[in-house]
Amino acid sequence: MGTRKVVILDRDGVINVDSDAFIKSPDEWVALPGSLEAISRLNQAGYRVAIATNQSGIGRGLFDMAALNAMHLKMHKMAAAVGGRIDAVFFCPHTAEDHCECRKPKPGMLKMVAERFEVDPSHTPVVGDAMRDLQAGAALGHPVHLVLTGKGKKTLAGGNLPEGTRVHDDLRAFALDFLSDRQD
Repeated sequence: MGTRKVVILDRDGVINVDSDAFIKSPDEWVALPGSLEAISRLNQAGYRVAIATNQSGIGRGLFDMAALNAMHLKMHKMAAAVGGRIDAVFFCPHTAEDHCECRKPKPGMLKMVAERFEVDPSHTPVVGDAMRDLQAGAALGHPVHLVLTGKGKKTLAGGNLPEGTRVHDDLRAFALDFLSDRQD
């Protein structure tokens, strides 16, 4: 495994506003304050950014691949507008009933990211707002970080976080904390 510098982010509730009714169109995809700037800051520090996101709305028939691609195009354009770049988006289109290996909390999607970018999980943080993001990361030995946006406050209140979970107010706070730790 190389020493490539990659940060793996969940999407809904970390980069953009989440909804219990699913994010189904580019119009519903709204960046959280500071999240795209945080990606830019990570890029400037030499980190590549990959997204690993459950998108069961596809499996449920709530939206199609064209809608997902349009949402991601908007996300890429908005990130680029503030100097940020997302290197890859990995997504699981399945529902829980599909019993796939890629749907978080299973770590299949994170394995794909690690293989694609040739990274060592122990040096590759996973940032999420839900327990399943943290569980998927912890299963492979990634440092896991909980943001209190999206489902984050509820996740924190639920307790039983994987050992070593670090908590941040939002993606901006994660980027600042994570990069300042690297300066030492």
